[in-house]
Amino acid sequence: MKSKKWLSISVLAALTASTLAACGGGGDKPAALPDAKAVEEDKTPITIQYWHSHADAQLAGLNYMIAEFNKKYPYITVEPVFQGAYTDLQKKLQAAVAAKEVPAVTNVEVSALPNFADGGVFSDLTEYIKRDKVDLNDFSKGMLAAYAFNNKQYGFPLIVSTSVMVYNKTMFDKLGVKPPQTWAEIEDFNKKVTLKENGKTTRYAFAVPGWDTWYYDPWISNGGGAILSADKKKIALDQPDSLRWIQNFDKWIKDGSMQMGYGKGASDVMRQMFLDQKIGMVQHTSAVIKTYLENAKFEIGVSFIPGDKERKSHIGGAGIVMMDMAPQKQKEAAWKFIKFMTDAEHNIKWAEDTGYLPTHKSVVNTEEGKQYFQKWPQYKAVFDNFDNVAPRPQHTGYPEFSNVYKEVVGEMVLNGKDPVSLMKAAVPKMNDILSEYK
Repeated sequence: MKSKKWLSISVLAALTASTLAACGGGGDKPAALPDAKAVEEDKTPITIQYWHSHADAQLAGLNYMIAEFNKKYPYITVEPVFQGAYTDLQKKLQAAVAAKEVPAVTNVEVSALPNFADGGVFSDLTEYIKRDKVDLNDFSKGMLAAYAFNNKQYGFPLIVSTSVMVYNKTMFDKLGVKPPQTWAEIEDFNKKVTLKENGKTTRYAFAVPGWDTWYYDPWISNGGGAILSADKKKIALDQPDSLRWIQNFDKWIKDGSMQMGYGKGASDVMRQMFLDQKIGMVQHTSAVIKTYLENAKFEIGVSFIPGDKERKSHIGGAGIVMMDMAPQKQKEAAWKFIKFMTDAEHNIKWAEDTGYLPTHKSVVNTEEGKQYFQKWPQYKAVFDNFDNVAPRPQHTGYPEFSNVYKEVVGEMVLNGKDPVSLMKAAVPKMNDILSEYK
């Protein structure tokens, strides 16, 4: 069984389930915390490390936040340590746990949280939240839920993105069309935006990335389907409602109205085709909205992805969590840092500096929030659907079994194969993988 091994993220053979069990037991209730007043009175100098994956463009914002934190807590020194991309960071965290030398605070990519949390690697923050009366209702529900697992809150959203439809507003205004809000509107939209010459598409109506399940997972549930059964014991991708998305994708690809890239370089190709006006609208991460604004020679619009039975998009990016093996004194400092990095006071500044989304509802009507949305009106599409940003499928086996249906998409895109028969054939393989996670 693969419970509490989180080995699907990497292949550190030396790290066994027994090692994880000795690390602090993610299923246990946190030990009683010191009284909040006693914690505030203890100002003994302490240093904690913050392991992160912040890109160069985000470092100015990170340095600003650490400097502001140090003004409030001059006795806490935060040492930021860049650990590479998310996958590199995850491998280093596993090695740190094995060596019993962990940082106090770290980033975690959203889809990796269930494996680490289930393995007892991260601290349950529930008691800290209760003690310090943190208002969880101010966060987007989905963003907060993405960093919870098995009814325990392990972290908070920090650098948050979601997929949106980025469109050529100049083109759409000229054509007299608007981005579709429902699946029922897509066919008519395709007819009006798609261009063909001699039977060959020269302009696609829209594009959906095929290289990452994060982009098409919401289409599954938006069509009334599900990836997993309600009890999370079986794969549901062979059920009629769970096949609607891929049946539509197959149809739209074959009729030349939808572009779908897969494999190395596909993201760059899609982006350039859009900038060259060979695609009218692309589904992409909200983290690149500013990149499109800076590079497009036409007006950019942003719309939430269309829905049918429901209308959801999934959270991306990374959160901030506490390592359970850290000493209690470091944990108190770590908790203060986590709270500071994710509070409403600095939320707009952090979003501006990183290019990611604000995570608090209350910031929208602040003076900073009004200025932000005046400067970046394209983000309004996200905030109009703030509570429709949902967590990714939260299952420890997700990183492994999702690769199987991603391969089905690859066969459809690259080789024109029937995705329905391939998906039905792939479900038993995914169920075998799922059975290993108990």
